[in-house]
Amino acid sequence: MTLAEQIELACLIEATARKPGNVHPGAAFHDLCYQDFVAAAKAVAAPLAMGSLFGIGRATYEAVRATRLATNTNVNLGIVLLLAPLAAVQPKVSLAAGLASILNQTTARDAEQVYAAISLAQPGGLGQVSSQDVQEIPTVTLQEAMRLAAGRDRIAEQYVTDFRLVFQAREKLCQLLSGPTDWETAVITLHVWMLSQWPDTLIARKCGGELASEATLRAKQLMQYGDDEGKGGLDPQKLAEFDAWLRVDGHRRNPGTTADLVAATLFAALRDGLMTPPSREALRQAGRRP
Repeated sequence: MTLAEQIELACLIEATARKPGNVHPGAAFHDLCYQDFVAAAKAVAAPLAMGSLFGIGRATYEAVRATRLATNTNVNLGIVLLLAPLAAVQPKVSLAAGLASILNQTTARDAEQVYAAISLAQPGGLGQVSSQDVQEIPTVTLQEAMRLAAGRDRIAEQYVTDFRLVFQAREKLCQLLSGPTDWETAVITLHVWMLSQWPDTLIARKCGGELASEATLRAKQLMQYGDDEGKGGLDPQKLAEFDAWLRVDGHRRNPGTTADLVAATLFAALRDGLMTPPSREALRQAGRRP
């Protein structure tokens, strides 16, 4: 499997799994649907796969530009920001061995291109900050800019922790896939587990820290209940209740940052050969289910 195919497949698996609170084949937002994610997955694969040649900044910008051309909306900015450095690691070098040097070698030009990508994507809920705001021309490297945002944004945090959360989540994913769970159940459980461990910073930006903490508490409670059928997943009724709670208030409680981190976790597993992915046909069939 090529690097571009791994990128597209990770995005497709994440979008297709019916994760609580997120867009998937059976749930849409007023401005975003599952087909947008399918189109975006295909659009970003080639530019992100060129990251080792382009550099993180240009790869990010080209991926966001390709997404806008394909969907005309902000589908996957967080995913692109996470996948760009991961995909830039040299072939035949493990992510854990090669990622730190990629992050440490970012430049102010990378930051400028990423800022341009963010402006092009037009994400909601960013607000303004006093130093290195995305509306200004950055004067620091991309990693330094991310360090300034790390306290309020889980994606930025990955740039200054060598993606520690993603690698921890990858271990959990491998555990889930080693049991009786199918791929979709494993991804859904991973999503809820991640939300139970780390409050979602998109929820925090949109709804405040207190509600983000409540979402984490509810996820922790959900993780205590298993599937009565012994498939290794979560209790279906309690999962549906959690999903409904996340979808009130016009989807403002959407745990979108957690979903982005799920996509990065899936790519990290695929890229290093730690998971056997579902087939394209299995994904197509799952995408057709109501």
